[in-house]
Amino acid sequence: MDDNIVTEQETDAARERRAAFKLRHARGLTTLMGEREDLRGVHALADLVDDAVRWTA
Repeated sequence: MDDNIVTEQETDAARERRAAFKLRHARGLTTLMGEREDLRGVHALADLVDDAVRWTA
């Protein structure tokens, strides 16, 4: 029954991994959109993320 208990350190580690993944994904998407202007308009969410990242720069 104690096998399902998640410690605070495990939760913090999971949050850090998720934040790192989001950063890598946004960086990769922004790089791709910068290299391939022909992709703009193909996927609305990709355009939204790319624009959001550009506005925060």
